[in-house]
Amino acid sequence: MTKLVREPIYQQLNKALRDLMNRGEFAVGSKFLSEREVATRFDVSRTTANKALASLVAAGLLDFRKGVGTFVTEPVLNYDMRSLVSFTDKARAAGKMPSTRVLEFRQGTADEADSETCHALDVAGDDALFFIDRLRLADDEPVIFEQRVVVERFCPGLTQKDLTESLYSAWVEQFGLEISDAQQTIRAVNLSAKMASILNAEVGVAALELTCTGFVDGHNALWHERTCYRGDAYQFHSVLGGGQAGSQTHGVLS
Repeated sequence: MTKLVREPIYQQLNKALRDLMNRGEFAVGSKFLSEREVATRFDVSRTTANKALASLVAAGLLDFRKGVGTFVTEPVLNYDMRSLVSFTDKARAAGKMPSTRVLEFRQGTADEADSETCHALDVAGDDALFFIDRLRLADDEPVIFEQRVVVERFCPGLTQKDLTESLYSAWVEQFGLEISDAQQTIRAVNLSAKMASILNAEVGVAALELTCTGFVDGHNALWHERTCYRGDAYQFHSVLGGGQAGSQTHGVLS
């Protein structure tokens, strides 16, 4: 029996159960510990065991099947709507190898952008922009198609090589930008034939489309993007609290 001795018990139990899966004691698809087994193994109450298992089900790490038991699921990429975190870091946290294919990278002007993008970025005429299309992969499987327009004056000298890994890291570490927040809209869509081909998925399957504008220094728009997430590869996560501050959500950078 493994006894938990430090407070808070619930957080420690949650981490201990995750560790069991991370070190391979329970393989994907296998039956996980029952509530009674968790309570006995870690010397906690059935209520605490139930709460920890329920949180892992909510996180997509376990699948509860009524009358059968709880089973370990295939890890998915978690999109935390409250924080600005790179796709690269999120993929690694899920135990997957991230990679990027740059499909388009060119310099242009606001005259070439659509009205929605110009309004979001507060640009016009010959204001210089970067136009970027990227395919993000996890374990060589396409999971995100991203179309992003970036205001060039904030990151002059940006190169295609900078786009093959974390663009967020390049902005922060190379250009010294302080990413303050992002405004986003998410809607459910079905993949068109073109998008299904790009994401290596079936035509018409569920996906999530995100439109997002990110800011530096609290008010200067840095980028505007339209991004499509494969519905079977991503789960969106947010914790809402009472009051305005507890209910704010922010977008993940990729």
